[in-house]
Amino acid sequence: MAPVLIVENLFKYFPPAQTGWRAMLQPLARATLRALAAVSFTQEPGTAMALVGPNGAGKSTLLRILATLLLPTRGTARVAGFDVVRHPAEVRRRIGVHSGTDGGFYARLTARENLRFFATLNNLRDAEARARIAELAEWLHLGPALDRQVRTLSTGTVHRLSLARALLHRPPVLLLDEPTRSLDPLAAASFRRLLREELMDREGITVLFSSHALEEVRALADRILLLDSGRLLACASPAELLRRTATDTLEAALARLLPSPEPAP
Repeated sequence: MAPVLIVENLFKYFPPAQTGWRAMLQPLARATLRALAAVSFTQEPGTAMALVGPNGAGKSTLLRILATLLLPTRGTARVAGFDVVRHPAEVRRRIGVHSGTDGGFYARLTARENLRFFATLNNLRDAEARARIAELAEWLHLGPALDRQVRTLSTGTVHRLSLARALLHRPPVLLLDEPTRSLDPLAAASFRRLLREELMDREGITVLFSSHALEEVRALADRILLLDSGRLLACASPAELLRRTATDTLEAALARLLPSPEPAP
């Protein structure tokens, strides 16, 4: 079976931040800050891959490129056979995006009204949208919350609502940027079980997610993609990383693969 995600020699540079008079005189500064450098990997359908690395490693940048929110400086990325630069609309039809920090809902509308609005944006007909919302509400245990204003919902419920929004159009690929960042431990554990049991095992959805929580990585990831300063250090299963580093824990394996910090001058 062909890979659903193919990333080849991907680079991304950003211009340095300019303030004051420099921003006025140099509004189009040359992009020199490296976010990604020569990143290449593939992901098979129905698997989960974790993006792991320190802050500033390039995890969110990679997800935003795959979500067609950023253009790569050079290199290619394809989702379900479609290039993210040449065919962004086709890519968007095949991905769902969920972030642990950005709700993006209309707070005074009910959860159901929000989902119907986003279903319209995804070109779902009214009858299809109603059926899909009912289906997702059952999977994600949203029933009691559907007819409440979003501003009255708990953080965990808003997270499940955001996941429902990402799944409205039945995407085969789900991109998650630290999805449990603001959840308490019990809500985070429930969210992970939902991802594994309902979406990955039952629906066969391909999941690419970033996380700083190794418990989450152990629970979900078939493979781990380790980034540091935009460079790919490893892309392997947890068991392979343990064998490669001759360590007993995932924490120790990742620590051994990451370069040692330079001593302070």
